[in-house]
Amino acid sequence: MIYRIRHLTHYEYEKPVSLCYNQAYLLPRDTDYQTCLGSNVKISPFQTVGQRHIDYFGNQAFHFSLEQPHNELIVDVESEIRIHESKYQRAMDLNLDLGATCSQALAAMQQSRDYAVLEAREFALDSPMIRAAEGLRDYAKISFGDDRPLLSAVRELNQRIFQDFTYDPKATSIATPLAEVLKQRRGVCQDFAHLAIGCLRSLGFPARYVSGYLETLPPPGQEKLVGSDASHAWFAIYSPTEGWFEFDPTNNNMAGERHITTAWGRDYADVSPMKGVFFDGGGKQKLNVSVDVRKVENSQYTA
Repeated sequence: MIYRIRHLTHYEYEKPVSLCYNQAYLLPRDTDYQTCLGSNVKISPFQTVGQRHIDYFGNQAFHFSLEQPHNELIVDVESEIRIHESKYQRAMDLNLDLGATCSQALAAMQQSRDYAVLEAREFALDSPMIRAAEGLRDYAKISFGDDRPLLSAVRELNQRIFQDFTYDPKATSIATPLAEVLKQRRGVCQDFAHLAIGCLRSLGFPARYVSGYLETLPPPGQEKLVGSDASHAWFAIYSPTEGWFEFDPTNNNMAGERHITTAWGRDYADVSPMKGVFFDGGGKQKLNVSVDVRKVENSQYTA
């Protein structure tokens, strides 16, 4: 299955910007379950410097600068992704009521010297936007009995967030603390992913933030899933015996064939789609973002 994604970011400034430096996570990464067939980045006006590199987490980062005055900045990224069926077939076939229990998983995380387990441990630590807290632990712990299979417990936490929290784009900003999200029980996909990760880390489990896209083509009469035609976010939990599994609390499901991964990290700060600094520009700026995700029969990058 091949998807073509176009992500268009358009900044307009009140006054000319004399210089800007930017970092973008808009180039989908390769994973065990998806392959980036190709991507093309267009910057307007043309960047002075532009360079791709692989970051610490294995994501594709794009750094660029504009060193001449400009009144607007347009970043137009088009990519094609091939989704492999193996991950999603495994997710459908997996019985989440089996496998390592919560207590077994915690013990393995503390005692195992397996490289994959050691590598996952850093995702159990605090990160810039997510810190373990008593309130998060209290919210989560009712789902995580010692003898309950870990993935079954995570599925219940995922469902509870979906049921207890309201999707409300006006309720939060990028800087809204998790404690406030937990209190007001409103937010967006980024907040719900952070919340789930904070809950899991507060209990000692490794979890990471996944940034990407969600494509939906609902049957006639059914509602479109939240997150379509926009950047989306979900989370992944690590089990020492089963590996990494991805859950989407915004839509109460596991990440499936319509979830397209761009990057992953400890939290949003590691993989924000666009960030940078600019000089001058006046006191106001306008930002417009449009995303188009569609299924195609053949790739324009395939030889």
